[in-house]
Amino acid sequence: MDTCRTPANASKCSGNTMECFMVLSTQAQKISIGILCGLFGTMCVFENSLVLYLIFSSPGIRKKPSYLFIGSLALADILASIIFVCSFVNFHVFNEAGFSKEVFLLQLGGVNTSFSASLSSLLLTALDRYLSISRPSEYKLLMTKKRAWTALGVLWLTCATIACLPLLGWNCCVLDSSCSELFPFVDDNYLSSWLCFVMVLLGCIIYAYAHVLWRARQHVAYMEKHQAQAGKQNTRMRMDVMLAKTLVMVLAVLVLCWSPVLVLMTYSVFSRLNDHLRKVFAFCSTLCLLNSMVNPIIYALRSKELFSSLRRVFSHFRRQLKASEESPEAESTHKSSVIES
Repeated sequence: MDTCRTPANASKCSGNTMECFMVLSTQAQKISIGILCGLFGTMCVFENSLVLYLIFSSPGIRKKPSYLFIGSLALADILASIIFVCSFVNFHVFNEAGFSKEVFLLQLGGVNTSFSASLSSLLLTALDRYLSISRPSEYKLLMTKKRAWTALGVLWLTCATIACLPLLGWNCCVLDSSCSELFPFVDDNYLSSWLCFVMVLLGCIIYAYAHVLWRARQHVAYMEKHQAQAGKQNTRMRMDVMLAKTLVMVLAVLVLCWSPVLVLMTYSVFSRLNDHLRKVFAFCSTLCLLNSMVNPIIYALRSKELFSSLRRVFSHFRRQLKASEESPEAESTHKSSVIES
């Protein structure tokens, strides 16, 4: 097993670097983490898979750039759930430490790639809505399907490159530098750089959504002064109000789920963490999984087009189920008529 400098507060660990980061000491803590990861992970995979199916099974929906970004968000959240749950439960619940440094950093890179891509997809969704409300007349020219696919390609490539830097050599074993107190083999300088990257993403998301909220509020105030104008403009006002409510939910959930983890990561860069805080960090990490579970509800199921598509799918499923239940009765009726004849 590769060894390198252990966390300063992990002096009780001897030899095995990985064991220093297994902070869940009681069976109750391990069971709690296992239940949270299993519940959030299962729901996240199911919900986001449903969103992907609704998007790519409808030709009219999958042609729109905004739904390509939501599809990217759903894909990132599925990958984040699968990789995070498998690696996190394997490490903290089953205390599996028999794999090499490269395998661990590969798993960590997969988690970082998927979570970073999830946040970046949120940013593209924010920019898409920013353009749609700030420059509505030019939106279709600015946001084409080709540009949307190009943006998604750059997004995933950038996230994967940044996430794989520790595997490529930017780790405290190769550099013989200060290791993070939260992640094995991770260099503190890399963690600081990744935090800056995530903070920039969150800042851009908040700025774009704040602008959209401001424009929506401005539009509502304008419409309240011109109540005589009805019809299409009133419909647009209701859409803006709904959009504003959706964005308030988005920002609230985003800040609630990510702030505890980011605060503890930032604190670990500048100060030492005791075992209690490291346990708190382990539990707070599941909030990022919760965010991935809530994303499809906020972004997708509040969309009228996707909700209508979902209703059609359920209606089709009910018809098939009803037909399968009625078919044995029809067959028995047919047999009895043959016997009578």
